[in-house]
Amino acid sequence: MARILTAGGGLALALAVALNPARAQETGKTEKQKIEALIKHVEGLDGAKFVRNDKEYDAKSAARFLRGKWEADEAGIKTAKDFVDKAASVSSSSGKAYLIRLKDGKEVKSGEYLLAELKKLEKAP
Repeated sequence: MARILTAGGGLALALAVALNPARAQETGKTEKQKIEALIKHVEGLDGAKFVRNDKEYDAKSAARFLRGKWEADEAGIKTAKDFVDKAASVSSSSGKAYLIRLKDGKEVKSGEYLLAELKKLEKAP
């Protein structure tokens, strides 16, 4: 049986996914679906403000902006991590980090926040 698994890498992958339901779920989400989920998460952050180049925006405006950056660089953004790194972390014009000011007043870097959300999304059942 070991020989079959090593000879057929595809079979080994299929078995690994079948034997690990959490991993199977993770592989079920496309990168585009993960990006869409991150944008929807941003849009739904009630009471949060997004700081871009020292100017505040509400959650819906921030989500529209992030979607626009994604669409403008779709060829260069292949993964959800690419999206966070290339479109949702820093201003391409000033180099300043985007910030999220949460409802409680706490400020976090957008890239760090979204990478943490991506990890949760990938682990979700």
